Amino acid sequence: MKLPQPLIEGRLVRRYKRFLADVELKDGTLVTAHTPNTGSMQQCSEAGQSVLLSKSDSPKRKLAWSWELVQVNNSWVDINTHRANRVVEEALRTNVIPEFQDYTVCPEFSFAHSRIDFMLQGPEEKVLLEVKNVTLCCQPDVACFPDAVTKRGQKHLRDLMEAKRDGWRAVIYFLVQRGEAEFFMPADHIDPEYGQLLRKAVESGVEAMAYRTVVSAKESRVGKQISIRL
Repeated sequence: MKLPQPLIEGRLVRRYKRFLADVELKDGTLVTAHTPNTGSMQQCSEAGQSVLLSKSDSPKRKLAWSWELVQVNNSWVDINTHRANRVVEEALRTNVIPEFQDYTVCPEFSFAHSRIDFMLQGPEEKVLLEVKNVTLCCQPDVACFPDAVTKRGQKHLRDLMEAKRDGWRAVIYFLVQRGEAEFFMPADHIDPEYGQLLRKAVESGVEAMAYRTVVSAKESRVGKQISIRL
């Protein structure tokens, strides 16, 4: 997926009030940018990190600047959680994900009391697929989720287990934004209930997949699949 252009380089001064970040641009100007991420952003919001911002000319916006990427361990990380689903949708529609070749794609499908990110339909099956954006590493080469306690994420796992019982193929899809990650695991030290539910979901037939992104200053796209350790 193409990123907004041009992206402006700066250094993070601080992130605060969840949705705000102060950034010093290369010319020394200090700007306040919108932060499109509701998580704790551990490892991705440390003062001094290199960041890339986009700028909007829309008069309707309160903040012209938006924080798009941060550099962690020499790799760009896409912190925009709103873009994660669009990156996965593009991969689904262009047959980048081998498990879902030539499936029809329906975003934001209502199931039970939730909206699941995607309903996919293949020749002989229907699939419910929920996407989670992963920006944290628990070990040098192990990405983990979540980065904060997530009651919503727990509910999605319960919904997928219900879907599986109702005859759907159900998938939890971890979009890993960390370029150094070779494995994925639940962040039990942050949200032990989520880890327990993920293991229970997999035992009940829900599929867990983890794919690493390839992120540059111009695009964010789905890359290779990585192993999951439960």
